[in-house]
Amino acid sequence: MTPTMLRQLWSLIENSQATTLISLDDATLVQWLIKQLKTRNSLNGKEADLINEYIQSRLSLIRDLAEERLGREPSPSV
Repeated sequence: MTPTMLRQLWSLIENSQATTLISLDDATLVQWLIKQLKTRNSLNGKEADLINEYIQSRLSLIRDLAEERLGREPSPSV
């Protein structure tokens, strides 16, 4: 995954509605983020797979950042 792709992903996360990031279940959130990236960039299958894995590994961070933007305390990880 290129640094540009990472910047675009985190920019997307920062500019997305926090309520959306929190309300979607894990699988739906991953797919929603990938779909949003695909509308902005053309991703090949390998890039989509890499981004999928990366997002999956950062879901807790994504949700914590969204909750912080809403002024909530992050939920404890299980």
